[in-house]
Amino acid sequence: MDIQDGDENSQEQEMYLKEGDKVNLVIETETSLGYTVLINEEYDGLLFRSEVFQELEENMEITGYIKNIREDGKIDVSLRPQGFRNVIGSDVEKVLAKLKNSREGFLLITDKSSPDSIRFHMKMSKKAFKKAVGNLYKQKLIVIKEDRIVLVK
Repeated sequence: MDIQDGDENSQEQEMYLKEGDKVNLVIETETSLGYTVLINEEYDGLLFRSEVFQELEENMEITGYIKNIREDGKIDVSLRPQGFRNVIGSDVEKVLAKLKNSREGFLLITDKSSPDSIRFHMKMSKKAFKKAVGNLYKQKLIVIKEDRIVLVK
């Protein structure tokens, strides 16, 4: 088999990966943009800093999701499932769990809290937090007060 065949095969295999796929990631190096990762022990990818809400170390294995396959063949990944339904579901669960696990039944953060505060306490972006809180509010599972979110008993 000559080199060209090898290229053809890798092109064909790349087609197996599509946006939204759940993949295994190995964290390689930290860069100014985020982290270079090895996807399914085969492809190089990039995990942007804005997608990371936890401590990562080199050689750490973690589950990720294909976010974008660019025209130049580079692959962007996320640590969160892609698609509104998946993401909103896991964020809603996270906020609900945090409320249920709090002794007082409330969180002293709201959609007015700073992005840094939300990231620190909830390990998610302010945008994701606001969507989750809005979803819980619509389901009448929480009450939003001026300085807190309260679980409806």
